[in-house]
Amino acid sequence: MAKRQDYDYLIKLLLIGDSGVGKSCLLMRFAEDSFTSSFITTIGIDFKIKKVLIDGKWVKLQIWDTAGQERFRTITSAYYRGAMGILLVYDVTDEASFTNIRNWMKNIEQHASDNVVKVLVGNKSDMDESKRAVPYSRGQALADEFRMQFFETSAKANTNVDEVFQSVARDIMLRLKDTQPDAASSGGGGGGPNLRVGAARPKAASSKSGCC
Repeated sequence: MAKRQDYDYLIKLLLIGDSGVGKSCLLMRFAEDSFTSSFITTIGIDFKIKKVLIDGKWVKLQIWDTAGQERFRTITSAYYRGAMGILLVYDVTDEASFTNIRNWMKNIEQHASDNVVKVLVGNKSDMDESKRAVPYSRGQALADEFRMQFFETSAKANTNVDEVFQSVARDIMLRLKDTQPDAASSGGGGGGPNLRVGAARPKAASSKSGCC
């Protein structure tokens, strides 16, 4: 007898953005409610699984954390195809990481599905205002330009982290309900990579401290 699924929807999310903006810290905070101030550079791909209850439905989130360095983008490009939602992350204290969001958007247009749900995330909002390089208004304006939601977050202070992931998951759920009534059994389609839960994490190389 087949084992009954313990979730209603399977949703694949992708975290992208420059190296050091705090993608891994956001993922660890959301998936495990933990935080570390040491900066571990993700080599290739890592992922976490978390099941959440949204609008009375159990949603199994498979969240992929990509390397942000330019030399790894050829590795991560194949993973766009399976993504149902993408979180574009920048560091509010780093102007270059914000400017590069446009380049990440070009990658999404080249590799991701046309109807992928996107959300813009300005991380490290807990930092002192004297260190802020990108005001909230600029983040909101860029999000409006690309017609996506915008959140400022802090993995360190646990600000808006759950809200970001739940918001993008809810948007995807609504689309699946409209287009695929049986999405729960199929995981919403999407193809892409299929690593088993509990697969070994890729090795990580230590770098500077103070990532998030």
